[in-house]
Formats: sequence, structure tokens, C-alpha cells
Amino acid sequence: MAVYDLEEQEQISELKAWWAQYGKFVTALAVAAALASVGWQGWRWYQGKQAAEAGALYHAVQQAAEQGDTQKAREATGQLIAGYGGTAYAQLGALLSASVQFERGDLDNARAHLQWASAEGRDPALRDVARLRLATVLLQQGKHDEALAELAPAPATPFAARFADLRGDVLAAAGKPAEARAAYQAALDAIGNGTDGGATLREVVRVKLEALEG
Repeated sequence: MAVYDLEEQEQISELKAWWAQYGKFVTALAVAAALASVGWQGWRWYQGKQAAEAGALYHAVQQAAEQGDTQKAREATGQLIAGYGGTAYAQLGALLSASVQFERGDLDNARAHLQWASAEGRDPALRDVARLRLATVLLQQGKHDEALAELAPAPATPFAARFADLRGDVLAAAGKPAEARAAYQAALDAIGNGTDGGATLREVVRVKLEALEG
């Protein structure tokens, strides 16, 4: 029994010595792990809350769009951008609200939302969609140089034909038929290469090109 007690005392002494040397480090690791776990859970909760609130506002934009209420669409989109600008809902809301403003002839507000979506939105594909629509608004406003500036940076491949087609429209409106023909041909080439589908688009571009050549 004495031998057992002696061995036990040695083990306790070794444990005390080890704890004296490493105890603070182990405690710090345990606390850090606990805080990280709590922090992660908190972050997930925060993200879920943000997504739910942004989704509710986007739903409000959708309802306003269905009702043709441009003011409510603008207000809800403004809240989305101000509070949840980093979410996809904000970008989608800006695009949807811009469509409502455009349909009602409010080009200035449509332009404002599209400028935000094209410059600040997180999703690259939606940024290209916003640039395309923004250029359309600028064309309607007679701002040809600004429209061409929006179309200048190369879009993702699936949008290449539509960008080229709209570039042709802007150049034709600006009284530059030769450059417009080149743009329309580029659109046809893009469709032919499979970068943008649609027999309808091909036919529309072909008619525009023939009209310029005639």
C-alpha cells in the first residue's frame, strides 16, 4: 500500500508540475475554442437574420412591382441597399425596381438603381445584366457616349452577343452606321459561336444589319 501511495504521490506531483507549466496555455486554448464556437454560432444567427430581413424587403419590392407602385418599389429598394447591400437580394431588388421605373417612364430613378447594381452589386452576372439595362436607359436618354462607356468592358461570354447588339443600337442612334454595322456583325458572330443563344436575337440583329446596309 505504501508503494502504491508513493507512486500515486509521484504522479500527482508530476501532474501538478505539468499543470504549473502548461495549465494557463491549456485554459487559454479551451476558452478560445469556446469563444470561437459561440462566435461561429452567433455569426450564423446574424447571417440568417440578415437574409430573412433582406428577403422580406425584396418581397416588398416584388409586391410593389406587381402593383406598379414605383414609390414603394423605390423605398423598399433603398432600404435593401442601405441595410443589406452585400446580399443578392439588394442587387435583385435594384434590378426589379429599375424595371418598374423604366416601364413608367421614370428613367432617372431606373438609372440610379442600375448604376448601383452595376457598380456595387456582388454578383458578376447580375452586374453585367445591370450594365446592359443601364446602357439601354442611357440610350433612351440620348446619352450615347455614356451608354457606350457602360458597354465597353467585356461582359461574361453568355452576354457577349447582347452587348454587341446594344452597342450597334447606340452607334446607329449616334449616326455612326459603319461602326454600328461592325457591332451588329460582332453580335452575329457571338451568336454563331454559341456564346449567346437565341434564333430570335439572330434574326433581329440580321434585320438591323440589313437595314444599315440598304
